[in-house]
Amino acid sequence: MHTNMDYIRESASKRGEYYIHSQFDTIPILIKDPFMSDEVNMEEFIDEIETRIPRHLLQNIEIIYVGDFPDLDGRNAAYVDGAIYITNKEPTTHDILENVIHEIAHSIESTYGTQIYSDNKLQNEFLGKREKLKAILDAQGYEFPEEYYINTEYTRAFDEFLSDRVGYPTLLSLTMGLFASPYGATSLREYFANGFEKFYLGEPRLVKETSPVLYNTIARLYTESA
Repeated sequence: MHTNMDYIRESASKRGEYYIHSQFDTIPILIKDPFMSDEVNMEEFIDEIETRIPRHLLQNIEIIYVGDFPDLDGRNAAYVDGAIYITNKEPTTHDILENVIHEIAHSIESTYGTQIYSDNKLQNEFLGKREKLKAILDAQGYEFPEEYYINTEYTRAFDEFLSDRVGYPTLLSLTMGLFASPYGATSLREYFANGFEKFYLGEPRLVKETSPVLYNTIARLYTESA
């Protein structure tokens, strides 16, 4: 994401500024463009983050920007070089919370990547689910090249196959109990981040029942410090 950071900081400071208190520092939230919905409560959002997320897991977040960012390219949020960018089009506080927690998960991969991925247990669990997913979708007539199912990296082609051709409502009904939510099927990193999001949004039992290796990985990070 190529963004004029000085412009964003200057614009955001004029629009509004909030703070999350973490173990390592205070994280500013700078509002470049106001939220379009009246259902967003930033004080409630901050309270939820400070209550739900262990502070050591916020260590890589330097700042959060809210606004209309063309570089998001249709996404609701993104983590880039210490910053979380989130669209101002989110309709509710809960939607913001979901997306920020998801990006927090991506932010900790650089610090805890060894603990998350190095023993390949999480990858093996993910690929086992991808194999079952292929069998389910093939049986329903949604055929797609096998090479995409065994690739753990994100590809737009596979994401669009799941979201546009199959459709997440259909995918949800066909794969109930296989993934914590359909987006977790798109890549190994999204599998982790999606489970992390569900875990900290009050659904750890769902993660444990559907993905025990993923659950154990996240649970270990809960108390572990860098």
